[in-house]
Amino acid sequence: MYSLRTHGLCLKDTTLQLPTSAGSNYYKRRNGRWVSPKAAVIPNFHLPMRSLEVKNRTSSDAIKSLRLITAIKTPYLPDGRFDLEAYDALMHMQIVQGAEGVIVGGTTGEGHLMSWDEHIMLIGHTVNCFGGSIKVIGNTGSNSTREAIHASEQGFAVGMHAALHINPYYGKTSLDGLVSHFEAVLNMGPTIIYNVPSRTGQDIPPPVIHRVAQNANFAGIKECVGNDRVKDYTDNGVVVWSGNDDQCHDSRWDFGAVGVVSVTSNLIPGLMQKLMFGGKDPSLNSKLMPLIDWLFREPNPIGLNTALAQLGVVRPVFRLPYVPLPLARRIEFVNIVKELGRENFVGEKEVQVLEDDDFILIGRY
Repeated sequence: MYSLRTHGLCLKDTTLQLPTSAGSNYYKRRNGRWVSPKAAVIPNFHLPMRSLEVKNRTSSDAIKSLRLITAIKTPYLPDGRFDLEAYDALMHMQIVQGAEGVIVGGTTGEGHLMSWDEHIMLIGHTVNCFGGSIKVIGNTGSNSTREAIHASEQGFAVGMHAALHINPYYGKTSLDGLVSHFEAVLNMGPTIIYNVPSRTGQDIPPPVIHRVAQNANFAGIKECVGNDRVKDYTDNGVVVWSGNDDQCHDSRWDFGAVGVVSVTSNLIPGLMQKLMFGGKDPSLNSKLMPLIDWLFREPNPIGLNTALAQLGVVRPVFRLPYVPLPLARRIEFVNIVKELGRENFVGEKEVQVLEDDDFILIGRY
């Protein structure tokens, strides 16, 4: 006989014997064999692989107060591996210019183009080098609940302060399935849920968020649907970060959002910090609109990758399927930088147009 006594299970011959609580008929015998419930699932059989040690742990309350979170870019070497020197320089610039948190391996950081080994390594590297100065939020979400749990276990084990979780995309589930998915990953630690229907193909409606918001590890939601949705949440005590740079000023100062998860702050962290910390400033907000519009005319992170290469802070290396913006758009960016002032952008080199042949496109790495 092989026994799993610590989990209350005993396997004998071919018969699975499962304990029942007093007064419960959850499992029923028929013809001497156990009949499983509707779903043959043993609740909590796999306990969370987590640590409750206090050192370096962060509460969800500490995440809820972050006003400027940068979805940090992942730069590459010419062979497609991570350029950690360039990454570290980007991180230093974010910290010096006032960002309070970073999303590592998100859409902007191209986590979907990474292996999980690369993904967890970059989270660990960021925590190890910068975790004392900025909150590190690892994108450990997946459309597979199993993968999301496993990646979150690993991310928290290497020290990330919180996780970012998207709803299952492509292979979409029901609203009850969304709740079950988020409840499973919330057990790991502080979590921001990310709603971006334009990418996932499925909106996370407020009733789902209100259900999972009761979990102590729920920090809030990064919301991309718009400011009416932001107000719906903030009126009901749910912490919200705007996921849209073009709406974040109004989200923050008119609709109650705590801040923004920003792409634009990769380029102008100081100005985005002012936008989130300095009070209502419609003049500054309007001044930033040409840059923000330029960044998002093509799917993110195409514009950002091109801009950072033009600023000379990352190598002009793209992991496919991303390719740089065309020459006319690169010229337009040079003019935008001159208009806003080169001193407001990251890096110290003069902005360049770059030729098409300067870019390296990598399909295998």
